[in-house]
Amino acid sequence: MQQRQLGPFTVSAIGLGCMNLSHAYGVPPPPEQGERVLLAALDAGVTLFDTAALYGFGANETLVGKVLAKHRSRFTLASKCGMQGVDVAGDGKLVRVIDGRPATIKATCEASLRRLQTDVIDLYYLHRWDKKVPIEDSVGALSELVRAGKIRAIGLSEVSSATLRRAHAVHPISAVQTEYSLWTRNPEIAVLQACRELGAALVAFSPVARGFLCGAAIDVNALEAKDIRRSMPRFAPDNHAANLKLLPAYHAIAQEAGCTPAQLALAWLLHQGEHIIPIPGTTRVAHLQDDLGAAHVTLSADVLARLQALINQNTVSGARYNAQSASEVDTENF
Repeated sequence: MQQRQLGPFTVSAIGLGCMNLSHAYGVPPPPEQGERVLLAALDAGVTLFDTAALYGFGANETLVGKVLAKHRSRFTLASKCGMQGVDVAGDGKLVRVIDGRPATIKATCEASLRRLQTDVIDLYYLHRWDKKVPIEDSVGALSELVRAGKIRAIGLSEVSSATLRRAHAVHPISAVQTEYSLWTRNPEIAVLQACRELGAALVAFSPVARGFLCGAAIDVNALEAKDIRRSMPRFAPDNHAANLKLLPAYHAIAQEAGCTPAQLALAWLLHQGEHIIPIPGTTRVAHLQDDLGAAHVTLSADVLARLQALINQNTVSGARYNAQSASEVDTENF
């Protein structure tokens, strides 16, 4: 596996986003299936595993801790705070809450350490900037966790270049995690360059466009009720139908390049800069192996240019988030 730099860490060029094993795309797989995926990734040379307090309201951290704690020295562990499940109504039902207050960040970290069965989290992200709290205050709390030896490095998720620079003035930011793929180009506006200037990695989530660029066309009508794609404008019937028209030419380019559609999407990302690290997620070992094969795909300048022209912010129909979700991020217009 190729290696890339992520702050003070050297990690595999392709990491594993663990969210899918507990969260977001309908009913999660049984824990034993998640264990197989995690161990297969480790055995294949993946050294960056990404989870969060939010995913499964702690279930994903618990799974990662149970399966990987005994292999802790073999990988870089990333998790996130600032967005988690909270029993707001006192009825035992957890709801997603964004809370970047210093006390909450520190309490969340302690809970994550217990679930992950570790003494220290290598890379700890602020999952969302809580706009009611100055970014300097939230990053200040994370800096205190570094000094206390609870975490080793600080990351931010879904922030603008301006917010990144404000945060970096308080404490060095090792990584920015945001959605980046052929069909989501927001980081190209400014964050990608800001990361390069500040020496931060750009960790790309949803690098295969939430499954859209994986090969088989997604049947939106067959998505499970709790699948988050049901609320995303790009998967609304009219937009999805328009986007499907991009796939035949895309698949033809993949065939010409001698790789699978998912590998093409990931290889394109790897070619955009040495500081970019995609973290595809999957629930299947076969898909994991397919994704990791992208590290060995070399794309010509001609293929890169054709991909850029085929799938981009002007050819894709629909926004990436609905209005509510868009209001919670700091990256839509930066």
